[in-house]
Amino acid sequence: MVKIGEDRAERLDIIPARSQVIVTVRPRYACCRCDAGITQAATPNWLIEGGLPTEGTLAHVAVSKYADHLPLYRQCQIYSRGGVDLDRSTLASWCGTAAYHLAPVVDRMLTHLKRSDRLFMPSRQIAAQSPAG
Repeated sequence: MVKIGEDRAERLDIIPARSQVIVTVRPRYACCRCDAGITQAATPNWLIEGGLPTEGTLAHVAVSKYADHLPLYRQCQIYSRGGVDLDRSTLASWCGTAAYHLAPVVDRMLTHLKRSDRLFMPSRQIAAQSPAG
């Protein structure tokens, strides 16, 4: 038999997002022969010191809220279905933290835009401001 071709079929499948807990273990060491004290590795840098969310979690909550227009109460329901109980005020605090850390990026973008010769905006915004006629 000689292969003369093939048929291919594509199907879309959705693999739901899953939450996982990342555990950071920092062992402590003491020297038995001297009085050097106790040594331990430094903690990794977190956006919320000692907090639950990773940077990816903060980004996901912010993008879901602002880009996908998914209110925080709905995000709480989605997380709850996945077995993670979060309060809406917690998600709001996380959005505030993300906004605080993104402020320098926004300021830099604004500086760059102000140096531009021309700025464009979608025509639907202009049409919404023009008088009806």
